[in-house]
Amino acid sequence: MSGQELALFRMIEKQRIYKINEIFYSLQGEGYYVGTPAVFVRFSGCNLNCPFCDTEHASGVMMSEEDIMSAVSSYPARHVVLTGGEPSLFIDAQFVSSLHSLGKYVAVETNGTCSLPDGIDWVTFSPKSDWHLTECDELKVVYTAQDMAAYDGISAVHHFLQPCDTGHPDRNRLLLQGAIEYCKSHPEWRLSVQTHKFLGIR
Repeated sequence: MSGQELALFRMIEKQRIYKINEIFYSLQGEGYYVGTPAVFVRFSGCNLNCPFCDTEHASGVMMSEEDIMSAVSSYPARHVVLTGGEPSLFIDAQFVSSLHSLGKYVAVETNGTCSLPDGIDWVTFSPKSDWHLTECDELKVVYTAQDMAAYDGISAVHHFLQPCDTGHPDRNRLLLQGAIEYCKSHPEWRLSVQTHKFLGIR
């Protein structure tokens, strides 16, 4: 890292600037809180490169923490979802505390490869590879017909299996059927589908 780049990094860090892909208001489309009105704060940037990712990391705007809080508070919902990308690369306890000061309930969607700050109200863990997180409120596995035994060591209150959207209808139907059959034979798991796509909302 050059001296100029280091100076820029320190300035951004000091001013608490974040690259935000989008902030929007919708209904949670997946998992335990499906149907819940929520403000989504989508961070740009991730330490993984999943082929089914729905975030365009090249796009985004630089926003201060104050700007983010202002945008979040403009919506009536108490529920806030920090997503990405990978939000654990950016958020800290102060960021979470700022949301709490607005009276918000803070949920995070993470791949579990990095530690999370204290104070988060709800953790949705969607493991992909090389994860370190072992406990969560909600384990949401994207189903690609993989060996499910890999997730046996994760302690979760709720277990959701979500068929991967591959973009290919025939493959999607096979994955959906496979996920349904797995849930039927392992009833501690529940099926999660991306209802926002069926409803035509974000």
